[in-house]
Amino acid sequence: MAHDRVVAVINSKGGVGKTTITANLGGVLASQLGSRVLLVDLDPQGNLAEDLGYGGSPIDDDGESLATALSFGGSRPLTVHENVRPNLDVVVGGDHLNVATSALIAKAGSKPQDAKKALARLLDPLVDAYDLVLIDCPPGQAPLQQAALSAARWVLIPVKTDASSIKGLADVGLRLDAVIDVNPQLDLLGVVIFGVNRAAHRVIDDARRDIADNLNGDTSLIFETTVRHAEAPAQEARRHGKLAHELDEAVRSGPKFWERIKGTVDETGPRSRSALGLADDFHALAGEALQRIIAAESAPAGSR
Repeated sequence: MAHDRVVAVINSKGGVGKTTITANLGGVLASQLGSRVLLVDLDPQGNLAEDLGYGGSPIDDDGESLATALSFGGSRPLTVHENVRPNLDVVVGGDHLNVATSALIAKAGSKPQDAKKALARLLDPLVDAYDLVLIDCPPGQAPLQQAALSAARWVLIPVKTDASSIKGLADVGLRLDAVIDVNPQLDLLGVVIFGVNRAAHRVIDDARRDIADNLNGDTSLIFETTVRHAEAPAQEARRHGKLAHELDEAVRSGPKFWERIKGTVDETGPRSRSALGLADDFHALAGEALQRIIAAESAPAGSR
């Protein structure tokens, strides 16, 4: 059921940057590389709405349309909201997905493979219109995680440097095993270290070693790019509904310090200068992710 350019962003631990990475990877690929991108918010928390700034807008149905489509299968198509950003479309998530979880659990009792394939079947008529589809997975909700993994060709796992975050890798491994019967093509695109202090080289090195230990020593599955901890721009980004590169542009074009001193300018816009480095991180991550996919697609069959 997997489609070649579908990526599930997943970790069984919450707060490791899944939604932030999904939104910003999609935004960079769509706006700066010109790719057609679809984001699927499969998380009942629906935080993608905050990152993209459509929370509370007419398109924000709190995941009702997606939950209905998952619950009733192909008889209810997905609702795709186009051009939330240029080239960037979204399937909205939210609290209604808890209902879909119950429906998938009930379906799994009699038709377990159908429950796993629920999202893949909904994506079937859509994927050819996109260069990449990114699925923001919940940290729990096993039926939703399995539906995402059954639809994906690739898995991208964000982790932080703490031990509990890295332990989430093992839980993801169990989820992968659970869908191998319907999606034997599923493969790990890589592990991304998120929210790091760029000066803490020893901490980063230790985290890379611990992650590699969970991957049978394969360091090639760890992204070279890391995403820095930047609390101020992260808060400003969600407050203003902007992605990191958009926040970067807003800060660069905002009033200068001498204009602020004069008190003649609007002080409500974003101000965090550290947004500039954060935007660079996501640009580098998008480039590395795309290179990995292209390399895998061009490699001889059976070489990965």
